[in-house]
Amino acid sequence: MRYLEYRLFPIAADGWRFILPLLAGGIGLSLLPHWAGKTAGSAFLVLTAFCLFFFRDFDRPTTIDDNLIYSPADGKILEVSNRTSDSGEKEHVIRIFLSIFNVHVQRAPLVAQVQKVEYKKGSFLDARSPKAHLENEQNSLTLSSPYGKIKVTQIAGLIARRIVCWVKEGDSLKQGERFGLIRFGSQVDLIIPGSAQVLLQKGDSVRGGETVVAKWK
Repeated sequence: MRYLEYRLFPIAADGWRFILPLLAGGIGLSLLPHWAGKTAGSAFLVLTAFCLFFFRDFDRPTTIDDNLIYSPADGKILEVSNRTSDSGEKEHVIRIFLSIFNVHVQRAPLVAQVQKVEYKKGSFLDARSPKAHLENEQNSLTLSSPYGKIKVTQIAGLIARRIVCWVKEGDSLKQGERFGLIRFGSQVDLIIPGSAQVLLQKGDSVRGGETVVAKWK
């Protein structure tokens, strides 16, 4: 099921399964006469506020430009490196860490067609671990574009236990379009052809669908 573009509130749809029960429990417990109920109710309402903050998802106007590659996620760049693929082609690898304070919705870095979706079970190491992209649970999208193939991988973290992907093989994505979400701290990897020019470096902060991370030469 594709992401719902029209919403009454700027909250990712996947967040309501947490927000509504916590809100109902907070209100109900707060109405109890005993202090313990009111204390528990206050805790539930604090968790409700946190979930509202965590699942925030405001619309972002992405400037459509076929020459640009946008960040697929909000966060901070953990690593920018080069490698040779199994087929012998040069690639750039950009790893992005998402803390619990970042927006956790992922967006398409360019106009493309979803060629492959691969889900892999795994561990739940801290998303900042050098082994996270190798051992953690993850979901990879291979995207086909006129300039070449790129891969975006959603990686679960220590707290993140759920990867959500709203697209399937054969779907077309607009630049900046939402395609998935990871709950509660995670990592997103972007792998692009060596023919592209990377514009950012380790430590830079990025915003999905807004920050240009690379451009085609």
